[in-house]
Amino acid sequence: IPDSGHKYYLQFSTEDYRTGENAGNCLATVLYPKKKSPPVVSMKCSHTTDQKEIQEEDNRLYERLRHQTKPITGNNIPDSYGNIEPALEPVWALAVVGSSSIMWEKSAEDMGYSLAQVKSVQQWIRKDDFVEFDYTVLLHEMPTQEIIPCHMRLTWLPAHPLKVKHFCASHNHRLEDGSGVESGSAAGLSDERGANF
Repeated sequence: IPDSGHKYYLQFSTEDYRTGENAGNCLATVLYPKKKSPPVVSMKCSHTTDQKEIQEEDNRLYERLRHQTKPITGNNIPDSYGNIEPALEPVWALAVVGSSSIMWEKSAEDMGYSLAQVKSVQQWIRKDDFVEFDYTVLLHEMPTQEIIPCHMRLTWLPAHPLKVKHFCASHNHRLEDGSGVESGSAAGLSDERGANF
């Protein structure tokens, strides 16, 4: 599109993250603006998985996270052999979803990312109904093959959008601002934790 950037039309299928089963088909348009900003995405999907079943699975995951006797902590997920402890699968699943918002924001027409590893995760106990985690994630940048560390704070409550706030190291390893003012960033963080983020 003249003066705007390149627009792509995509047709693709999705799969259930855990089972690998077909979860539906999607049509999307993606516009990569000429100016440095996230791609503009418009997407429509037909789901093969029942939405009620998805909501029930979200609720089971939430209950498992919410009712821990002590906060969840972990390091190096997956480990160097690609294994994930069953107890840490829920925090890995949330890391995949949360880091996808970072990858979308950082992606460009000639640059993409994938989640390589969760270096560390710490659950925060909250007085409200949300679950909250601090992550340090490693993103694999393509085509440079660099590993980019990002600090990600994630808050979630079923039937509400996932809120993600992040800071990532740049190529020269300085921290650069990630999110914080745009829609979707974590809001209402407690002063004591927010000040240290």
